[in-house]
Amino acid sequence: MKKLMLNLAFCLLAVSAWAQESLKGKILDASSGEPLIGASVWAETQGRGSVTDENGNFSITKLKAGEIQLRVSYVGFESLKQSLTLPYSGDLILKLQPTELLTEEFIVSATRASATTPTTFQTIDKAELSKRNLGQDIPILLNFTPSVVTHSDAGAGIGYTGLRIRGSDQSRINVTVNGIPMNDAESHGVFWVNMPDFASSVDNLQIQRGVGTSTNGAATFGASLNFQTDTRQDDPYAEISNSVGSFNSWRHTVKAGTGLLNNRFAVDARLSKITSDGYVDRAFSDLKSFFVSAGYYGENHVLKLNVFSGKEQTYQSWWGLPESKLEDDRTWNYYTYDNETDNYQQDHYQLIYTGKIGSNWKTNAALHYTYGRGYYEQYREDDDFASYGLPDVVIGEEIISSTDIIRRRWLDNDFFGGIASINYISDNGKWDVILGGGANRYDGDHFGEIIWARIAGATQIRDQYYFNNAVKDDRNIYLKGTYELSPGLNLFGDLQVRNIDYTFYGVNDDQRIVDGQQSYTFFNPKFGFSYEQSSGEVWYASYAVANREPKRSDFTDNPITEIPKPERLNNIEAGVRAQKGRFSYNANFYYMDYKDQLILTGQINDVGAYIRENVADSYRAGIELSGAIQVAKAWVLGGNVTFSQNKIKNFTEYIDDYSESEFQQISNTYENTDIAFSPNTIASATIEYKPIDHLSINWMSKYVGKQYLDNTSNDARSLDSFFTNDFRISYQVQPRFFKSLEVNLLVNNIFNEMYEPNGYTFSYYIPGDSGRELVTENYYYPMAGTNFMLGLNLKF
Repeated sequence: MKKLMLNLAFCLLAVSAWAQESLKGKILDASSGEPLIGASVWAETQGRGSVTDENGNFSITKLKAGEIQLRVSYVGFESLKQSLTLPYSGDLILKLQPTELLTEEFIVSATRASATTPTTFQTIDKAELSKRNLGQDIPILLNFTPSVVTHSDAGAGIGYTGLRIRGSDQSRINVTVNGIPMNDAESHGVFWVNMPDFASSVDNLQIQRGVGTSTNGAATFGASLNFQTDTRQDDPYAEISNSVGSFNSWRHTVKAGTGLLNNRFAVDARLSKITSDGYVDRAFSDLKSFFVSAGYYGENHVLKLNVFSGKEQTYQSWWGLPESKLEDDRTWNYYTYDNETDNYQQDHYQLIYTGKIGSNWKTNAALHYTYGRGYYEQYREDDDFASYGLPDVVIGEEIISSTDIIRRRWLDNDFFGGIASINYISDNGKWDVILGGGANRYDGDHFGEIIWARIAGATQIRDQYYFNNAVKDDRNIYLKGTYELSPGLNLFGDLQVRNIDYTFYGVNDDQRIVDGQQSYTFFNPKFGFSYEQSSGEVWYASYAVANREPKRSDFTDNPITEIPKPERLNNIEAGVRAQKGRFSYNANFYYMDYKDQLILTGQINDVGAYIRENVADSYRAGIELSGAIQVAKAWVLGGNVTFSQNKIKNFTEYIDDYSESEFQQISNTYENTDIAFSPNTIASATIEYKPIDHLSINWMSKYVGKQYLDNTSNDARSLDSFFTNDFRISYQVQPRFFKSLEVNLLVNNIFNEMYEPNGYTFSYYIPGDSGRELVTENYYYPMAGTNFMLGLNLKF
């Protein structure tokens, strides 16, 4: 009986194996005959599918014999359904027709560089971005792009994170979403913590290094990031993504879309939640977000409404780690009060139109509104009543001038406006001209509340101890175009005028009156050329100018009569880029010459707050090299390296002196010093190995050279160089009833490197044996050792 059952089982297995079929084919563009890469091919009745490779080929295995319904879809093309009978013999070639509906690419084209634009840029598509997207913030996802250094206050890449490009921090990096400015109007920064899991709603992004092309919003003073959110999908879909990792990190994301309804309408939505305890003690993050998009898609017009929001609560780890604790207590956190938290919500509304007028004209316009509000809460031990504008408390004969206080500092702001552009392309294709611009207003309240005091005195709960308001109008208009002078040779010009009116009034948090008004008008020209050789190389060179107004703190911290001058950047870019079969590369030189760059010098204002001052001459100069090569069918090697010098020609440092009975500041003058946080070498490398279909194994390395914490080139005030290695393995299958199932394992810092990519420093003199003694205190933001994230992604 056992032998009979065993033989029967083998027979059934053999019959099952005989009944399984495979299907191979190719998907082409019907209009050009070119293969379509990444097209989705789905056997609807059997729940199995595939995606086309770089040659347009696909293969589906484990299909049952008989009739099947094959559905093929690709963005920008009409979906195709085909009935087939298996087994199928012969070459299966399916051709997709380009859709008659207008695509969404023009939404961002006005602010982007094209293949012929003579500037340095990189475009990252959704597939590449999603490889690392397991819940960490966008800066961490961009860690391996050229000239980028990333950091995280909590040490795990979730919560308050940031990046620098060519040494320029986020206040000097212009960010737009669908062409709409995202930088805070006052600090010029972008706070990624307010946009949790935003990468899950990004279709593609472009990084322009240097001044780049004219865009909306804050001046590009080091780089720009231009995001395009998810574009239309013609077929209904649903997606569930879950991740778990070190430090009790979790990410839950649900996405769904209707596909194209009645060949005209589509609705897409995403809901996300990310939590983490953080590497640093108590540095937890609790992040929530959603994204909803509804669109009308016609042959000549697209109208789209995007609504997205992020809400965050993070425990503060802003203080950093003192140098004395680097070796034995790297997770130490200065804050211990249980609600020492940052709480903020930001809601975005975008109404976007793009249209085609005849065969030569395209236009784009958008209205936007952002509402932000929130506070951070702090416990303050033994604070003076005078710091809050309060009188001393008298109890009997005792005069009490200080007490323990819990305070909240609030932001409540509105940002709204409109952008527009119109694009003309001549019949012969020689002229490509864009006229565009925007007008935006920021209206923000800053105020503080005392919510508890051990000795209350003359104050009530929710009393505001300071309040000030600022209104900033930012307008710009630009005209840019490319002219093909001869085959392969293109001339580029870009002229922008930007006007800013900034009005502020009220009482600052240090009890000073900060009433004032400033206006600026900037002219930002850009010129260049590109030459495309028949062999595929594109050579380019450009000269660009950017001007930038001071930040809010430069107005409020400096005496109103001593407002710093605006900054100016003259940028030269020159390089070559090419895509040749299995090999791609980019090599470029840059020179960024700053006039009146604003930096911290140690100088203080009349109430002891540190202020930024102009330095007359400084520069960044470097060479960036990047490339990738497919050395074999299963192996791809890639990498990039930046070698640079970043110098201030003359710099004066101010140091607080407490060695005498009367406080003073001591000044020291330096020549040709390094700009803070600007390493001379940044490099990364990736190795990808695909031993079998659907399995990808990646090794990723990153090197960052020594960085100085201030502008004195003092080795005692520096961050050590570091070299990290990450490991990622991805496996994707098409099981029955799913379009795809993908498992991702990411191991960060696999060799447990102890490193700190960010920090700060300050020095002061105290009495000593020889008269006075210099004390320097360095603080660091350590990154986690070996840690992991494991993700499961299901698509329906």
